[in-house]
Amino acid sequence: MILKKFGPWLDTVAILSWGILLLKYWITGKLSILIHPNYFGLTVAGGIGLIIIGGYKMWELIQLDRSNQKSRTSPTINSPRIPKVEHITLFPPSFGSTLMLSVALIGLVTTPRTFTSQTALERGLTESLPITRLQPQEFRNTTKPEKRSLIEWVRLLNFNPEPDTYIGQKVKVQGFVIHPPNVSEQYIWIGRFIITCCAADAYPVGLPVKLPIGQSRTAFPPDSWLEIEGKASSEELQGKRKLTIQADSLKSIPEPKNPYDY
Repeated sequence: MILKKFGPWLDTVAILSWGILLLKYWITGKLSILIHPNYFGLTVAGGIGLIIIGGYKMWELIQLDRSNQKSRTSPTINSPRIPKVEHITLFPPSFGSTLMLSVALIGLVTTPRTFTSQTALERGLTESLPITRLQPQEFRNTTKPEKRSLIEWVRLLNFNPEPDTYIGQKVKVQGFVIHPPNVSEQYIWIGRFIITCCAADAYPVGLPVKLPIGQSRTAFPPDSWLEIEGKASSEELQGKRKLTIQADSLKSIPEPKNPYDY
């Protein structure tokens, strides 16, 4: 009985909450770690639309409540009774709205976080891009090696996977630290997540880094962000020859506002 009485209000509050949540992510800059920038406009428009719809439904409910109060104080006129149609559902009334409101409230009180190095290992760290991400026209070697981002190096490897091609070229990249298992303590991986549509389809790419003599990867904890300068080399790792960054310097940097690449 209570759910039937407050069900319309619950629906309205759920709609308003989701509109506020989407706009909150946009205003606080957290939208960039959830979806691709191409969909920012659609998301913001959706948030505004939900607030407008929710506001209109709330106005309707207020007007209905006022009219009901007036009808109680005015003489009643006998009118034909219209039978109510009962719908059979598997879930209690307003179950969907309750679930939507609960998720929205969780989103409003918590802060989304970027994926960790453990997520990168679980999803399969790779030095290549899927075929659908290849863009050969971008592989023209017009950018100086030290100006290439980590993703640009990965794209080059897709175009020409022979690591000896790049030996001696200068490297300067940024990314988060990953400690793959079964690799010498002298090596770390520097990685980034690439997002195609939303965080659900993000996948990790990265390159191995050989630390300077005398340094161990214990000095560079997983998930910390580094700017690495050095030279490209070829190393035998996990039974395969891989393009490896021979690090000359490793500098700690703060996590970027937008940690993903596209």
